[in-house]
Amino acid sequence: MFINFPKSDFVLKGLEDIVIPPMVKIRQKFDSSCIEDIRGHLISNMNETITDKEWYRDKRICITGGSRGISNIDLITKTVVDQLKEWGAKPFIIPAMGSHAGGTAEGQKEMLATFNITEESMGAEILSSMNVVQYSSLEDGTPLYIDKYAYNSDGIVIINKVKPHTNFHGKHESGLAKMMAIGLGKHVGSAMFHMKGFPTFAERIPQVCEEFLKCFKNVFAVGIVENAYDKICKLEVVPRENILEKDAELLQIAKKNMAHFKYPHMDVIVIDEMGKNVSGTGFDPNIISHEVLDYQQLFVRGLTEDTRHNACGIGFVDISTQRMLNDIDWDSTWTNIANSTVLYSGRIPMYANSDKEALLIAIRSCNNIDFNKAKIVRIKNTLHMDEIEVSLAYWEEIKDYEGIERIGEFREIQFDAEGYIIE
Repeated sequence: MFINFPKSDFVLKGLEDIVIPPMVKIRQKFDSSCIEDIRGHLISNMNETITDKEWYRDKRICITGGSRGISNIDLITKTVVDQLKEWGAKPFIIPAMGSHAGGTAEGQKEMLATFNITEESMGAEILSSMNVVQYSSLEDGTPLYIDKYAYNSDGIVIINKVKPHTNFHGKHESGLAKMMAIGLGKHVGSAMFHMKGFPTFAERIPQVCEEFLKCFKNVFAVGIVENAYDKICKLEVVPRENILEKDAELLQIAKKNMAHFKYPHMDVIVIDEMGKNVSGTGFDPNIISHEVLDYQQLFVRGLTEDTRHNACGIGFVDISTQRMLNDIDWDSTWTNIANSTVLYSGRIPMYANSDKEALLIAIRSCNNIDFNKAKIVRIKNTLHMDEIEVSLAYWEEIKDYEGIERIGEFREIQFDAEGYIIE
């Protein structure tokens, strides 16, 4: 469902007196250590970690494919497929993304294709279904579900990025354990797990993982951690008996490698695009939220192409544009949001008729600032935090910080005839 939002005609006094400040591109420097030979590293790690290679001969092995944007995920998945084939196995891939991509088998298969994970590119079947099997339950009565193809397989390979979650914090957040608890449960399993709310996740995710590993013996995992430049800095094959321990360890590494704003005080944040491939809430609240930053207004200009019009997290945005809201598939967005039970994340924000108007309103709505010296930062999305644009007032605060470099000249933001930013 797409909604045709009309042009807004409200009047806000004082916009005509505000001057949008010039912006300059800067580089924030983070630890850039990464794995250069991903395929070679993974093959070596698989052969060192998996000792009973003969067992895999003629076995149908299920490989998970998630909905997060992960650097080189197609190469990683293809490498796992090829190595399993080398051992004589018959691998296939399933989407393991809960209710994402509209909660449909077709939508989830299409989402994998946006990551270049197709039957042609992988050399393996992709079996996408929303049908599940209940394999057990928790002590509190929560039924545990798994994708029917995974259930009927001879073994399962969990592939996922390990990172801080956007809605809760604990020993296990987004990663290997969560893939078992929620991703593999498809829409039904994800909905059942979310019904008790995010405050219970930190306690219940490892409970599900433990039960999962009791019921499914032939499992190993591939844990991925990215650095602040979206490059893979940690890639480990994890045997079944070490999955929980390694999941917690990789989470701590991920937290240390997260990108962030070197100076956390600003007036207005501008994000060019948000989307499910960036974060579960469209942008990572571990990077942008009132818990980690001191800011007043958040303006989001659009959606990523890979999010397929899903704007989950739009409710956290202060202002957007008519064009962005008209690009949202509200059925897909609200399916995802209702399943998570965090309904306010689907609220419709205030919108303006153009980028220029939205930016002026955002500045005008800040309290206790000089409107002509607003501290503004602009990023593409929270996956790209190394090169960002900042206003003069923000630059004056941060220019002497270590790990900061100015890489351009100050320039006025250019708008087209309709008031949208010219890239």
